[in-house]
Amino acid sequence: MAMFESLSDRLSLSLKKISGKASLSEKNIQETLREVRMALLEADVALPVVKGFVEQVKTRALGTEVSSSLNPGQQFLKIVQAELEAVMGDKNESLDLAAQPPAVVLMAGLQGAGKTTSVAKLSRYLREREKKKVMVVSADVYRPAAIEQLKTLAAEVQAEFFPSNPQQKPIQIVNDAIKAAKKQFVDVLIIDTAGRLHIDGEMMKEIKEVHGVAKPVETLFVIDAMIGQDAVNTAQAFNESLPLTGVILTKVDGDARGGAALSVRQVTGKPIKFLGVGEKTDALEPFHPERIASRILGMGDVLSLIEEVERKVDKKKAEKLAKKVVKGKRFDLEDLRDQLQQMKNMGGMAGMMEKLPGMGNMAQMAQQNNANSQFDRMECIINSMTPKERKNPDILNGSRKRRITMGSGTSIQDLNRLLKQHKQMGKMMKKMKGKGMQNMMRGMGGMMSPGEGLPPGGFPKF
Repeated sequence: MAMFESLSDRLSLSLKKISGKASLSEKNIQETLREVRMALLEADVALPVVKGFVEQVKTRALGTEVSSSLNPGQQFLKIVQAELEAVMGDKNESLDLAAQPPAVVLMAGLQGAGKTTSVAKLSRYLREREKKKVMVVSADVYRPAAIEQLKTLAAEVQAEFFPSNPQQKPIQIVNDAIKAAKKQFVDVLIIDTAGRLHIDGEMMKEIKEVHGVAKPVETLFVIDAMIGQDAVNTAQAFNESLPLTGVILTKVDGDARGGAALSVRQVTGKPIKFLGVGEKTDALEPFHPERIASRILGMGDVLSLIEEVERKVDKKKAEKLAKKVVKGKRFDLEDLRDQLQQMKNMGGMAGMMEKLPGMGNMAQMAQQNNANSQFDRMECIINSMTPKERKNPDILNGSRKRRITMGSGTSIQDLNRLLKQHKQMGKMMKKMKGKGMQNMMRGMGGMMSPGEGLPPGGFPKF
């Protein structure tokens, strides 16, 4: 996750020095905590939160908890992880939709924070994972474009859209939408509210009125993670005016420094419930503090990876390939294309690797060297072949190769590299006889030549 990269790098570096020590003194604990403090401040974490965090870690580290441990260094790391989790909230807090349908969810936040997009993402999440019938409505009468945008997004995520127009009053829109939702037996009604560039009295008055009419079971505050420290101040102002129930942190895939995620819970007392991790409508993840803490400390997030595999991997295709390999049949270029598409669905090479323990640096390298565009190029080459050529690459002669490269906009070298990598993967498939995902990923590692960002031999064995 791009947002935590610099924080993760700094913390991993400072904690690495101490984790191997057989004994801990007050002096080396103090030194490490100084570095941890600097890392948190650089990540734009609110000063009171940093002070509280460092103090808490220090109290626990200088107590018996560490001194009586067999491995004090590792114990110290455990304390840091536990405190990170405590700062962000101990566990994932899901939406409380246990109400007489329709359960109303109100979205609040400043203009440009990503409210309208988050409405669409949440609709898709509730429809696909919670099996809810969802309706969306825009009460933003100041921006006609926002109403049109929500209409388009609602069609994309297959949610019911309740029309509104700028001539209406927000309260009237909300009342009409609730009536329509009851008639259509909708489970959840999500209301998109108007934003401003800054907090003002007029805005707060309007949103309080809308809240009073809607009586939402969830009032979610949408924060742009990119604005760092200021996000926390904004959240505080909204929290004083509205009974917020949770936070959605958006644009965490951008160049944010991670401070907002660590500060918001402490400052507002309200849990982060979701993270917006990209622009697509499926880029919404439930916020799990323990998994994020693990990712920040470079320990990966295997649970999220497993859940993603379960959700996104085409099981029929995977089973078909496994049976094929077990029977000793040839791994052809169509199979390779399927594997590439599966990886893209899961956020590409970097997206998968950052969730694996100890692979954070490798994920960054894959990102810097644009591994995904390499996979796109490979897919493009395979698409330019005939079905016969994909099934049997041995028939590719000079004229066929020229046709394929011209059709895919690539070079003969690119094609030859792909054929070589395919051959290597075929050999590996024969050896593994269907041993699963991890071996497939090791095979994928072999696709990236040493000069393109990964060490010789591809990924380390895991």
